[in-house]
Amino acid sequence: MSTLFLSLVLGFGIGGSLGLLGGGGSILTVPALVYLVGLSPQAAVTTSLAIVGANSALGAFFHRSQGTLNWRVALIFGGTGMVTSYLAAGFSKQFSPNFLMVAFALLMFIVGVVLVRQKPAQQHFQRMDDLKLWKVFVGGAVIGLLTGILGVGGGFLIVPALVMLVGMPMHHAVGTSLVVIAMNSLAGFLGHLHGITLDVSLIVVFIAAGVLGTFAGARLSKRLDAGLLRKVFALFVIGLALFLLYDNLPKIL
Repeated sequence: MSTLFLSLVLGFGIGGSLGLLGGGGSILTVPALVYLVGLSPQAAVTTSLAIVGANSALGAFFHRSQGTLNWRVALIFGGTGMVTSYLAAGFSKQFSPNFLMVAFALLMFIVGVVLVRQKPAQQHFQRMDDLKLWKVFVGGAVIGLLTGILGVGGGFLIVPALVMLVGMPMHHAVGTSLVVIAMNSLAGFLGHLHGITLDVSLIVVFIAAGVLGTFAGARLSKRLDAGLLRKVFALFVIGLALFLLYDNLPKIL
């Protein structure tokens, strides 16, 4: 399989995940860039932020046209996350590549288990005036921290937070999360730029394929059962996390 064809397939899948689920792009991108494309974990983190950020911005545009995006909530989460993501980006250079992959896998495993066990909740969206804004700021800061250190856009954490904390319907949480992911990814990318050589052509190919995947995912997100899709995706995340732990954990013990 040629590198170009592989990049197109992976890019489409990553974009589709973002458009459909509002997250999962970086969970797929970082391991794919390391194990299939051959990048180092540090380069994969930076490249992932560029790819996921661009596709998320496009996905937000598609969701906006469908009325499933709340700008005010997105800007509170994203604004706080951008600051912490940029400040935390330098911390990744303090750890070994294998340690980063183990930390990434543990986070994936925990989130996957939570998503599998999570029961669908019927909640009513609260007015911004009724929200406890400190919770929104804290949530954005934590997600920004994870974005900066591990190169995750945070959608797989943002969507459950928007549903449970803010009370958003699932489809609105998916669209809104994409704005936050794009903002956090941009800040994390800028923080990672120093001392990293990027393959611009690889990024362009991933983004180009991701545009089609994101558009298709955004269109499907309103037609398919989001709860079932999220559980299937969570099982995939758990399986990938176990593989990463098996491959990297012995190297740091």
